Amino acid sequence: MKYVNEFIAGERITDIELLVNNCTKGMTNTGAPYLNISLQDRTGPIEGKKWDALPEDSLIAEVGKVIKVTADVIDYRGAKQLKIVKIEECDQRNVDYVRFCMPSPVPQEELIRRLNSYIASIKDEDCKNIVNKIITENYNAFVTYPAASKNHHEFMSGLLYHTLSMADTAMLIASHYDNIDVDLLLSGVLLHDVGKVVELSGPVATKYTNEGRLLGHISIMASEIRRVGRELNITNEVPMLLEHMVLSHHGVRDFGSPILPSTREAVILHFVDDIDSKMNILDKAYLDVEEGEWTQRLIAMEGRAFYKAKKRR
Repeated sequence: MKYVNEFIAGERITDIELLVNNCTKGMTNTGAPYLNISLQDRTGPIEGKKWDALPEDSLIAEVGKVIKVTADVIDYRGAKQLKIVKIEECDQRNVDYVRFCMPSPVPQEELIRRLNSYIASIKDEDCKNIVNKIITENYNAFVTYPAASKNHHEFMSGLLYHTLSMADTAMLIASHYDNIDVDLLLSGVLLHDVGKVVELSGPVATKYTNEGRLLGHISIMASEIRRVGRELNITNEVPMLLEHMVLSHHGVRDFGSPILPSTREAVILHFVDDIDSKMNILDKAYLDVEEGEWTQRLIAMEGRAFYKAKKRR
């Protein structure tokens, strides 16, 4: 059975199983109903349209379900898209979701080993105890959830992959500059996005939860740090400094941070978070671009297109 990355414009795919990520209804100028269906397997997403949609089609294409799709693969503005001919139900009891969720480029077992190593390296007992308690309470979700519903690290264990990539970069920066509180910086990196296990629904057909939409992962995690600090009877500044790092890690108020970075460690956290997410966005954008060509305009990168330079051999 073919994967999405093997689809070729001009061919017809028949009875291919795909996961429904999103489904919205539309109406043509002549009043004919259609469906916009976002689909995916472990190799990536693809958009599809079902013209002349029947009422039962929207019931079949329920978000989070795997369905059978027969469609023509077309080229639409430089991207592959599906002109869907037919959709059918699948027996959800027999679905292997590993086939439909994009995997981490690093095995989960290796990511967990690195996470444990980083936690063990924290020398400050208050930092270590806060990190240990919060990650232990959210462990299963933290090691399996994506970092976002789209844009960056939107694959299984993407949240952990993103966090550890940031930790690697943060430790390099801390080794270059004096007067960095390494334990505080590492603790802030490890905790900064744990609120996403509440903000997001999970690794399958990821969407924002009601709590996520109403509160956001930043405020969720800041509240958790304060709660855990009180439960552990920590009366020094560590909980407050970690709260500040979480609250300020998006860097500017327009991107959801209610306060700007105001410590060395908070500044580093913001920049390593920003660069790691942007590098992942560019990595994805370059996948389907030949050397010497440009990407499409990327909404997450201020609408800019990016050039893929020719390799110098």
